[in-house]
Amino acid sequence: MTAPIVIVGAGLAGLRTAEELRRAGYEGGLILVGDESRLPYDRPPLSKQFVRGETEDTTLRPAEFFAEKEIELRLGVAVTGVDTAARVLTFADGATLEYGALIVATGLRPKRIPGLPEASGIHVLRRHEDAAALRDQLATARRALVVGAGFIGCELAASFRSRGVDVVLVEPQPTPLAAALGEAVGRLVGRLHREEGVDVRCGVGLTSLHAENGAVTGATLADGSTVSADLVVIGVGSAPVTEWLADSGIPLAEPQAGGGVLADEVGRTGVEGVWAVGDVAAWRHDNGRHKRVEHWTNAGEQAKLLATALLGGEIPEAVRVPYVWSDQYDVKIQVLGTPAGADEIRVIDDDGRKFLAHYFDAGVLTAVVGGGRTGQVMKMRAELAANSRSAAVK
Repeated sequence: MTAPIVIVGAGLAGLRTAEELRRAGYEGGLILVGDESRLPYDRPPLSKQFVRGETEDTTLRPAEFFAEKEIELRLGVAVTGVDTAARVLTFADGATLEYGALIVATGLRPKRIPGLPEASGIHVLRRHEDAAALRDQLATARRALVVGAGFIGCELAASFRSRGVDVVLVEPQPTPLAAALGEAVGRLVGRLHREEGVDVRCGVGLTSLHAENGAVTGATLADGSTVSADLVVIGVGSAPVTEWLADSGIPLAEPQAGGGVLADEVGRTGVEGVWAVGDVAAWRHDNGRHKRVEHWTNAGEQAKLLATALLGGEIPEAVRVPYVWSDQYDVKIQVLGTPAGADEIRVIDDDGRKFLAHYFDAGVLTAVVGGGRTGQVMKMRAELAANSRSAAVK
């Protein structure tokens, strides 16, 4: 390969893939491209330690690391298109770049609610600059409205409460985290937030935001109630960043199926020389279905598999058990396996704050979720791996 391997997306997945390629012995040209000017940084702390002012820097690797590993950085300019026949990328500033292999690692972008006013105090959280603006306002905020009780919304509600801010958490689903963890566990998460003083309102959405003199002042909800707020965060989900792949011929999943770049079990797409990794990648799983997995640990696991496959190495056969965690107050919520909405959920331990739940599909354990139950969750990894392996054989 004479042209370099180019990784588009300088987040966790892109960085880990570059690291794994070097670790696997690749010595050729390697370029990491990102549309932000910052060095690759860790995103999970943005909604927790960073926004609370407990840490200033979430950079994953210093500049010296990239020089040492001979990883060229091209930051601060977006890729706008790709010609997969010529293997050429086009940038927003008109520059082009030839690649030998292309790895798509562009991640996600927060969804927006249309029709909201242009006013200060309204935020989404994805980038470092978003978190910095949010942290600055949090220093003087008194009342916050968080729209969307997914992981990010719940983490922000917990962070705001730790700073003494009054919080209203609004979620159209019946409970927080209902889509991710089901209503039974969602009720336990909602209980945790209510105990900490959060006004949790489920089964209701946002109708409009109010502003005066260019600053947000509150909201009207779908049930007709009003909420006062000088700080609003919209956390209604994210969508994969794939617009730049339009007309490229690279297969994409349908939006109703979660979107993203379709790839096999090691990240190889249907276009020669193009791979995908991380949150943007809909890999084929053991059950034959394609699914994006938005987990921090998944980025590293996928990076290792992709780098090994791209360089022609032997792929390990070990079954991967998805794992994600979320720190909310003093409770670490851990998810091991793949919970699904149709699963039977059995709450087997609940002391009023901490809890443990098992998820079953046709009587087979498919996931374990715990709040403050680290040991009990992690000891189930072997059983979940065995069940996943058996399902794949069937």
